[in-house]
Parts: sequence; C-alpha cells; structure tokens
Amino acid sequence: MQFTAVYQKVAEGYIAFIEELPGANTQGKTLVEARVNLAEAVEMIMEANRCLAEERIKGMDIIREPFLLAA
Repeated sequence: MQFTAVYQKVAEGYIAFIEELPGANTQGKTLVEARVNLAEAVEMIMEANRCLAEERIKGMDIIREPFLLAA
C-alpha cells in the first residue's frame, strides 16, 4: 500500500499530512524536517490505533493475521 504525502510551504517552513490517514499531520522548518516528522507521525498514529483496537478486542475470541493491500 502506498500513501500520499502532501507538503505545503508556509512562512514558518512546511506543513505536511497524509491524505489517506486522518490525524497524520505535522510541520517542519525545512522540507526534510517535515518529511522526518511526518514519518514519525504516521508511526505514532498506527501505534495508537493498534493500542485502541487491542483494548476494544481484549478478551474476545478473535483471529489475527497479516493483511496486505495490493494496488
């Protein structure tokens, strides 16, 4: 799966977000810094979502398996 990163130049540097992943947004003084920060934001969103899901399914009879979305 591939995501789309969007970067916008502003007076303070760059703002950035992932179109397909609500909540994954950040900023940086340079484009490089914005890219690094965006990668960290995506990791944090994915981890937070994983933790929330684990809490919701705690104690339930579930099946877990890898999921790959091919484009």
